[in-house]
Amino acid sequence: MAKTLYDIGDAPPLGEVPEKMHAWLVRQDRFGEPTQAWKQEVIDVPEIGDDEVLVYVMAAGINYNNVWAGLGVPIDVIGARQRAGEPEDFHVGGSDASGIVYKVGANVSDLSVGDEVVVHCGIWDVNAPSVVDGDDPMFDPSFRIWGYETNYGSFAQFTKVQSHQCLPRPKHLSWEASASYMLVGATAYRMLLGWEERSLREGDVALIWGGAGGLGSMAIQIAAAIGADPVAVVSSDDKAPYCEALGARGVINRRNFDHWGMLPHWKDRAGYAEWLKGVRSFGKAVWEALGEKRNPRIVFEHPGENTIPTSMFVCETGGMVVVCAGTTGYNATVDLRYLWMRQKRLQGSHFANDDQARGFNDLVLEGKVDPCMSRAFTCAELPDAHQLMYENRHPHGNMAVLIGAPEFDLGIHAEGPRTVAALAQDEPSEPEVVYLPPLQDPQQPGVSSVLVEDDTRVAALLHPGVITCAPASTVAEVAKLLVGYRIHAVVVMDDDDHAVGVVSQTDVVLARQGRGADELSSLSAAEIMTPALIHCTAETRVSEAVTDMTRRGIHRLIVTEEREGRPFPIGVISMTDIIRKLVKEPSTGNGGLVAG
Repeated sequence: MAKTLYDIGDAPPLGEVPEKMHAWLVRQDRFGEPTQAWKQEVIDVPEIGDDEVLVYVMAAGINYNNVWAGLGVPIDVIGARQRAGEPEDFHVGGSDASGIVYKVGANVSDLSVGDEVVVHCGIWDVNAPSVVDGDDPMFDPSFRIWGYETNYGSFAQFTKVQSHQCLPRPKHLSWEASASYMLVGATAYRMLLGWEERSLREGDVALIWGGAGGLGSMAIQIAAAIGADPVAVVSSDDKAPYCEALGARGVINRRNFDHWGMLPHWKDRAGYAEWLKGVRSFGKAVWEALGEKRNPRIVFEHPGENTIPTSMFVCETGGMVVVCAGTTGYNATVDLRYLWMRQKRLQGSHFANDDQARGFNDLVLEGKVDPCMSRAFTCAELPDAHQLMYENRHPHGNMAVLIGAPEFDLGIHAEGPRTVAALAQDEPSEPEVVYLPPLQDPQQPGVSSVLVEDDTRVAALLHPGVITCAPASTVAEVAKLLVGYRIHAVVVMDDDDHAVGVVSQTDVVLARQGRGADELSSLSAAEIMTPALIHCTAETRVSEAVTDMTRRGIHRLIVTEEREGRPFPIGVISMTDIIRKLVKEPSTGNGGLVAG
C-alpha cells in the first residue's frame, strides 16, 4: 500500500503521488523576516488540471520575490489570491525548480512521467484569446509569476505547473545548479534579445549594471555568447575578475563616481553642469573599459532611480535602455532632449515568454551559459538562504536549496561543456576587532532618522548581558548557543575579555556550504566570525541608533561601555526592540544577541 506521506529526500516510486507532502510556506500571522515567516508544514498534494503537470521537486532556486512574500509587502500574496476566490490561507513559494514529472494532465502530450525538467516561472491562461491568436502572453492580463503570484511553488515536495513551463534539464548540471538559473536568466534574455530591431546584435556594446549579481552574471554571458561586447558595472574592484571570467570585455567600479541620483533641474545650471561632468567621466570609463570609443547600444538596467539618467546619457544614438526593476527607487528622471534628439528608447521588461525561456535554456544546455550558482543549501536551511538575501549578505551569482535531492551534486549524467571560474573565497580574518562608530556623514536620501522622535536613550531598551564564546569555540558549539538561547549572534571574547568579533546565524550557514561534516567540525569561531563590532553606548539616543542601523543595513547594535580605555560589550539593542516600543508591546528579548 502506498504511503500517505514521504520524508524529505525519500522519493516516492516514479509516478506514485501521495496524499500529503512536506512544504515550506508562509501564513499571514507570521509575516516578517524570512527566519520568522517560513515554516515547514505538511499539506495536501495539489490536484492538477488538464493542461498542467505535477513535478517532484529535486531543488529550488532562491529569489527575492519570496523574501517579499514572507514579509507580506509590497503585496500580501495570500490576501490577494483569497480576494480572487482562492481558498488557501497559505503561500507555498518558489519560482525556480528542477525536478521529475510524476503526473500529466489530460491535454498534455509533450511530457511524460519520468522526464527531468527545469521550470520557468511564466504562467498565463493558455485559452485566453490573445494567447490563442499568438500574441505575446506576457502582455495578457492573466500573466502571473508562478510561486509568487500563484500558489504551490517549488518549496514543496511536489509543485503543479502548466506544461509549457517545463523545459529539458541540463544533464551536465546537478539538481541544485539546474534549479538556480531560469528566473534571472530568462529575464536577462528577454531584456537583451526580446525587442526586435532594438535587440542586442553581434559586435554591439552592452552595459550591464550589477555584473556580479544573479541577473548581471546571466546578462554578461548571453551578450558574450552572441558575440557582443559586455561591459560590467560593479560595486567593488574585487568583483572584476569574476565578471571578466564570465566574458566581460571590461569592468567599471561605480563607487569611483558620485553623480548618482535624479537629474538636477535643467534650470539649475551649476547643478546640471556638475552632473554633466560626472556622467561624462563615467562615459569615458566605458570607453576605457572597452579600449575604444564606442557607446553601449543596449544598457541593461535594474537599479533604476539612481542610474537611469546616466544610462540614458551614455546609451548610443538609436540605442535602448531596458529596465526590469528599480532597486534604488522608482522615480527615475530623463533629459528628454537626449531621448528625442538621439532617438533612444527606454523600454520596460518583465520575465519572458516560452520562446525566450527556451532560447535561454538552450544556451545553458549548450554550455554557453553557466548558472553561476554560488551557494546551495539543505532543505532545512531554506529560511536562512532567504535571510541572507534579505540582509544583502548573499554571495555573487545565484543560490539554490535542495528539496527532494538527498545530497548535493546529484543528477549529473554528462560531462559539462564549460565551467565558469569560481569566485575567490576570502581568507579567514585574523581575530582582531574593529569597532565601527556611528556614521557621521550627512544622512542618505530616503533614510528616515525619526522613527523614534523622543529623547529615549538606548539604556531604556537594551538587553543587559551578552552571550559569548571563545575564539577557539567550534562551529557546533556556537550553533548550540544560537539555538539554545534563541538568539541571532554570539560575541567572540578572548582570554583578556576583549571582544574580537561576532558570529551570526548567517556566518554559521555560510560556513557550512561546500564543506563536509569533518571539515566543518574543525572550524573555530575565529575562522568564521565577522571581525567588527558596530556599537553604541547606553546614552545614545534611540533615534540615532535607528539611523545607524538603517543606513548600515543591519538589525542590531552592540551596546558598550568604556573599560580600561576600550569599549566593552554590556548588552544589545535591536530593531525588534524599537518596533515593540512603537507598538507599545513588551520586549521579550529574543530578537537580539542576549538571553531573555
